[in-house]
Amino acid sequence: MNIFDNFMKKTTEITDDKKTSNNSLPPNNNNVTVEDDRTGLSIPTLKRAIADNLFYIQGKFPTIATENDYYMALAYTIRDRMLQRWAVTVDSYLQSKTRVVSYLSAEYLLGPHLGNNLINLGIYDRVKQAVEELGLDLEHLIAQEEEPGLGNGGLGRLAACYMDSLATLEIPAIGYGIRYEFGIFDQEIRDGWQVEITDQWLRYGNPWEIRRPEVTYEVKLGGHVEHYTDSHGHYGSNWVPDLVVKGVAYDTPILGYQVNTANTLRLWKSEAPESFDFQAFNVGDYYGAVNEKVICENISKILYPNDEQIQGKELRLRQQYFFVSCSLQDMIALHLRRGGKVENFYETFVVQLNDTHPAISVAELMRLLLDEHELDWETAWDVTTRTFAYTNHTLLPEALEKWNLDLFASILPRHLEIIYEINRRFLDEVAIRFPGDEGKLWSLSLIEEGEEKSIRMAHLACVGSFAINGVAQLHSELLKETVLKDWYELYPEKFSNKTNGVTPRRWMVLSNPRLTELITSKIGDGWIKNLEELKGLEKFADDGAFRKQWMDVKLAVKKDLASQVEQQQGIKINPESLFDVQVKRIHEYKRQHLNVLHIITLYNRLKQHPDLDIVPRTFIFGGKAAPSYHVAKLMIKLITSVAEVVNHDPDVRDRIKVVFMPDYNVTNSQKIYPAADLSEQISLAGKEASGTGNMKFSLNGALTIGTLDGANVEIRECVGEENFFLFGLTAQEVEQLKSSGYNPWDYYHDSLKQAIDQISSGFFSHRDGSLFQRLVNSLLYDDRYLLFADYHSYIECQDRVAEAYRDKDKWAKMSILNVARMGKFSSDRSIKEYCEDIWKVKPVPVELYDLCPDGECKLV
Repeated sequence: MNIFDNFMKKTTEITDDKKTSNNSLPPNNNNVTVEDDRTGLSIPTLKRAIADNLFYIQGKFPTIATENDYYMALAYTIRDRMLQRWAVTVDSYLQSKTRVVSYLSAEYLLGPHLGNNLINLGIYDRVKQAVEELGLDLEHLIAQEEEPGLGNGGLGRLAACYMDSLATLEIPAIGYGIRYEFGIFDQEIRDGWQVEITDQWLRYGNPWEIRRPEVTYEVKLGGHVEHYTDSHGHYGSNWVPDLVVKGVAYDTPILGYQVNTANTLRLWKSEAPESFDFQAFNVGDYYGAVNEKVICENISKILYPNDEQIQGKELRLRQQYFFVSCSLQDMIALHLRRGGKVENFYETFVVQLNDTHPAISVAELMRLLLDEHELDWETAWDVTTRTFAYTNHTLLPEALEKWNLDLFASILPRHLEIIYEINRRFLDEVAIRFPGDEGKLWSLSLIEEGEEKSIRMAHLACVGSFAINGVAQLHSELLKETVLKDWYELYPEKFSNKTNGVTPRRWMVLSNPRLTELITSKIGDGWIKNLEELKGLEKFADDGAFRKQWMDVKLAVKKDLASQVEQQQGIKINPESLFDVQVKRIHEYKRQHLNVLHIITLYNRLKQHPDLDIVPRTFIFGGKAAPSYHVAKLMIKLITSVAEVVNHDPDVRDRIKVVFMPDYNVTNSQKIYPAADLSEQISLAGKEASGTGNMKFSLNGALTIGTLDGANVEIRECVGEENFFLFGLTAQEVEQLKSSGYNPWDYYHDSLKQAIDQISSGFFSHRDGSLFQRLVNSLLYDDRYLLFADYHSYIECQDRVAEAYRDKDKWAKMSILNVARMGKFSSDRSIKEYCEDIWKVKPVPVELYDLCPDGECKLV
């Protein structure tokens, strides 16, 4: 019997059961409970609901239904069971006077919803049974879901973890962002090169979102500003735009773990106020009739275009302003609906700026308060500076967003006026604080002088926010010493640290069920909501039987990944080998090419001594390079080229394998993190703000090889120095070496010559010596990230890793202790600290109640 016949048979059975139960009730009806098909959780009700949704929502019956249809039917079934929680949560917030956290982020890397929602509802096993009784496979259905690629990397994934924790901790919150029609590109590897493929995540629809056509706001762009004085002598401004865009809300419920809270993620889609210009059409201008629609819709069309060209920069600025304006207008509307006045807007909302992308919020809230609600400047500025808090995510000066003044003026002329006025008043304050210090005025100004004047968005965020935080202890200290040094000197009370965290619900319970089950069997399941309870594992680290169970779980997960690699790439890897993993965005500062130099060094050792006894290793890479970042794309080509040589050399005899996992995303990472033995966190000290991949690896039992960079510092403190493989220069030593005159050639001649010459000569590129020359030259003549300086220390540390792995029993103990001591790195802890120190909000438990008692809903 095939899947369709089986499903048809099962759905016929449950339909008959329903008819029987409804038409043949026993005499004493008070003893009968008939579950609602929308909310019931019994196995028969779940099966019936899936069958109903297949027919009534998908319009399909089993003989013609696809696996995607079954996924959609199941997704709608689960969403039904979330809606009461969602509606009651929203109603509770509207009725209460509690302060709401508004998280503004241009990126959200949510990952697939289905599995996560099953975990948070606590019905994963029950749904699995219901699906199996219908002749279906839950894992296959989960795999059908298209991942929403609404972010580039760590920034967007952090936002997703924080939304999960906000709901789990029952914190009133709403996330705002952009509903990109096409998310971050899908990555294919062709002939070793990255090829970008359009991410059509919406091609089959998105069952988790609800379009809110009644929640729309107009957003102005371009044009000019007219100034006037009204009959009362009040000075005013009127922005006359070239283009007006409509923002339409799409809402997704974000469910907390085993609570009733379901917060809202509201993403904005750009549309034209009018889709068709009949006047243009009637005079024969067929292109003009739909041109405005195309221009407007382009704003939310694609995640972060290539912004090397002026058109890309313009679109990116439009995107940022579009979602910020819609979000602030929405917040003000919600605040007024609750009976508030604009003067006390900050009592209803505290707004967290996730990096500089939403920094234009400072000027936009001022515009709304000044121009739309007619507040005076002092009152408007007081409201603004009591509303915003700013999280900085980078120490790289080039990553602190700036906008060319002419470009900015052409898109946001009114905001430029407001920023000039903010800057004028601010610099007057600076001049009083630091009399005669022209350097301070220059360094703190919101406007960067030079050939091309530009607006410093990080400065706008700093001056307009009441709090500024970094995302790891080292990062926060370096912020105060480097890129925001003068701001810290001016406003030390604004600065604090909030170390990043990750949600254990997705990154353990969902992605690593075997390890979750083993841990829970020993210490219970309280750790899923309170990660500090993992400490209870420490007492089992010396238990030989438990260590064996631990390594058996790891081996089983590694076998799963090995099977996937062989199936997808035809590369056979040894699950018993050390899985050495580096998966993250491809960037020079993350130094994937340092990892490659280690592979080449090992390869050369084996070529010189074919019978050398080394610990077998499988090197696993994954990550995407920005489409315009040519050196990063060349790094991918180098990885795959080295893999081609190493994997096919008989002298190596499978002791080294190199694998590049294409299309690294949340879905794929959930399979990679649990399988890793060694986590590569090898960025140059002082360059990584925090990182969260390092936390996910350690939480899943991988040991870390890393520098004292970002959150590595705190991970090492927590897990113990003896359970962390440390190498490389410190941030202070990096600066000292640079200031003393760093010369990469010294290190090349000392120990790197053979490996670099092999790359230059074409040994790994079919004798094409020119292929990697740009990458080699960047190291020999610049080496901005001191890869050569850290090479020798890295190789020595890798040798220590190999020796440690030989003793599997000791490795198991180190792995257990890593997991047991990762309690600090839960996003729940991070959010609690934000709530207590910055947002000043407390949990608001949601009690479920019937919004339509006695079947009657109030319409007003």
